[in-house]
Amino acid sequence: MGIWFQERIIDTGRLPLFCFLVALIVTFLFTRVNVRLIRAKVGWFRNVSVGDVHVHHVVFGVVLMILGGVAGLVVAGYSPGWYALTAAVFGVGAALVLDEFALILHLRDVYWTEEGRTSVDAVFVAVAVTVLLLLGMRPLGWEEPDPSPAGRWTAVLFLVGNLVLAVVTLIKGKIWTGLAGLFVPILLIVGAVRLARPGSPWARWLFAPGSRRPSPSKMAKAVHRENRWRRPVIKVKIAVQEFVSGRHDLPSAWNTGEHSTTRRR
Repeated sequence: MGIWFQERIIDTGRLPLFCFLVALIVTFLFTRVNVRLIRAKVGWFRNVSVGDVHVHHVVFGVVLMILGGVAGLVVAGYSPGWYALTAAVFGVGAALVLDEFALILHLRDVYWTEEGRTSVDAVFVAVAVTVLLLLGMRPLGWEEPDPSPAGRWTAVLFLVGNLVLAVVTLIKGKIWTGLAGLFVPILLIVGAVRLARPGSPWARWLFAPGSRRPSPSKMAKAVHRENRWRRPVIKVKIAVQEFVSGRHDLPSAWNTGEHSTTRRR
């Protein structure tokens, strides 16, 4: 294991990325345990407040990301060890920010609501992308181009083509296919060619009721695929999310005359 780590992580210059990944995962898990204990009103775990202002942990995350990012720019060319440390600090900050991604997206505290699951999705995406990068996979199939003009143009066209397919796949509502396709481009072809999900922007623009060219047959087919194939996958995903981050439909121990259910830490 030590030899593998030396050859695949340290010798390839991926130690900062590895430290970022570990810090991201550990901080996210620690944060979720902490807020669940606060929600259950266990022991000394309480919200962080300054006067009447409740300080969300996204604030600390932003500060740590700035500190880690700027410090990383300073020490990157001088010390690999310090560079890895700043990457870890950035990972801690990123975990705190992504854990409240839904709050940033909705501009309100939706942490323990169904919308709050978006934060867990954001963390899962960040972890998945980082793992793929750590394994040496390149986004959009990018490789060092041939130095000849023809080679450079071929590489650019390949990159642009994959990027277009990725955008189409994402607009069709196939988020995980699009993200995985960034590293396995063949998936982008599948995602871009197949029928869009019924609630996606592509469907709303092209074949859903009220679109430019409504197509009841396409809509019915998309809904059928959604119910048959995607719903079971979504149920499994939600079960994993709730195992890691806690149930979103349970009453809070803070639900008293003085505290609302939305106040959680």
